[in-house]
Amino acid sequence: MSTVKANDLTNVTGGIPTVKSQQLIPTAWVNFNGTATVAIQDSENVSSITDNGTGDYTITFATAMANANYSGGGMAANTGMGTVLHWRYSSSPSLTTTAAHVRTARNSGEAASDSYIVSIVFMGGQA
Repeated sequence: MSTVKANDLTNVTGGIPTVKSQQLIPTAWVNFNGTATVAIQDSENVSSITDNGTGDYTITFATAMANANYSGGGMAANTGMGTVLHWRYSSSPSLTTTAAHVRTARNSGEAASDSYIVSIVFMGGQA
């Protein structure tokens, strides 16, 4: 068996590398503070976070997604109220190639709630 070591890996056109037509890495991810002054703590391919109100955020991508059919998964947590177990795409607009509008809530069906940590990974390919 051979070992391949590299600091950077891209495909020949400069996009995200693939194996068997599947992307190897998330297209974008972000970890941010969703309370008081919303701030990105670390990210890849995310240019900004907008605080639209309680538990309501817009995540703007630095490089657009290939289409609006990408997937996201994440978690959120809040001190004093327990763990925020539910996050969902906001109703409208939900997903575009340039941004994802997400909301956090304490439990499914409950009102939106700010979260001191929000961490989301997006998969789907870049334009």
